[in-house]
Amino acid sequence: MYLTRCTAFGSCLLGCPAVTSFDTSPQLNAWRALLALAVVFIMLATTGWTAVHHRQGAASPVDAAREAWSHGHIAGHRLPDPTGSPAALSRFFASLTPHQSAVLTARYPLAVGNMNGAPVKLRYRANHHALDAARKVEQRRMHDARLTPDGQHDAGRLMHRYEQLLAPGRHVLAFDPMGPGRIAEVMGDLTRAQRVSVVVPGVDTDLLTFQRTDRQYTAPVGMATALYRAERKADPHTRTAVIAWADYTAPSGIGVDAATAKRAEDGAVRLNALLAGLPGHSSVALYCHSYGSVLCGVAAHHMPGRVSDIAVAASPGMRASRASQLGTRARIWAMRDSSDWIQDVPNLEFGGLGHGADPVSAGFGARVLSAQGAKGHAGYFEPGTESLANFASIGVGAYRAVSCASQVMTCHSGLPGTTAA
Repeated sequence: MYLTRCTAFGSCLLGCPAVTSFDTSPQLNAWRALLALAVVFIMLATTGWTAVHHRQGAASPVDAAREAWSHGHIAGHRLPDPTGSPAALSRFFASLTPHQSAVLTARYPLAVGNMNGAPVKLRYRANHHALDAARKVEQRRMHDARLTPDGQHDAGRLMHRYEQLLAPGRHVLAFDPMGPGRIAEVMGDLTRAQRVSVVVPGVDTDLLTFQRTDRQYTAPVGMATALYRAERKADPHTRTAVIAWADYTAPSGIGVDAATAKRAEDGAVRLNALLAGLPGHSSVALYCHSYGSVLCGVAAHHMPGRVSDIAVAASPGMRASRASQLGTRARIWAMRDSSDWIQDVPNLEFGGLGHGADPVSAGFGARVLSAQGAKGHAGYFEPGTESLANFASIGVGAYRAVSCASQVMTCHSGLPGTTAA
């Protein structure tokens, strides 16, 4: 029996070997727990206990835009609360003329572009304005002599990312340039979709990592694009839309932030606000990768009833001991490839550190899916894998087409037939 001394997210200490045994004896579990606690103290010693606690930051540009909006008027009337209920904001925009909507979009792009309840096409237009303004800022910073060469280089990278996001055919549903940045993009027609899928990524997700040229299916845009194509292939007759949702501040790297739920708790509020503001009445499936599954687990307790499925991959835990504790009627699916290092992470929660039970364990109660072909920690959306095919089947409601994990053949139990609800 071999053990590995891992951080809360699988990084080895002292160059130790990987786990080569799948022994789940009480003795091994006890050792894993002790090792995890030791790692906690190492992390706290090297990163500082204060890293666990929320740090107050400056107001974001979106907050400033909402503040300006709250003092604005249209046709002699005060504008409504920009963070009000999506239903109330939807009624407000429905009462405007096209000209009035255009005026507000141009005047308050960051407010309208991030406003749950505003018409989707109006949000796209507003975020196009906001992205173009951000691009111009970074273009000037590229040549700002007051910046270091590294600063100018970073400005250039951001400018090029904004240029990519401004390309024709891209639909940005949310955007905040603050810090590392937050963003969400839609593939497909969100207003006409019969079924909506939302991809929730994990650590190190920001504006610059939102999409990649190399290993493209490990980044949110590539994940969502692959899922959208796979859903279209699985059922060409069902209208689908997929959202690449990176509209939260993800942990940076493998550290204390990634071992706690603080970022997940903040993100859960934002995710549920998005879900509450989606147009229409289509059912929604969530695909939560790595730390994104922590966020989905926290958010599950307050999710709208239209969320029919939550599928997690490469999960370190969902902040629950069992699926039944998540407080949702959504079906819970889980998968993990045999080559994913996340399997070596001790599944426990102690003093706010760690994320609880392993979602693919028999005791958790999720429907365990095959992830064959998904090599490593980030390969679950790679075309040609069973993991992506399973995600697509869930996305179009073809539940009986999913492939269970080889050792678990109960993932079909009690499933409805193939539908396009």
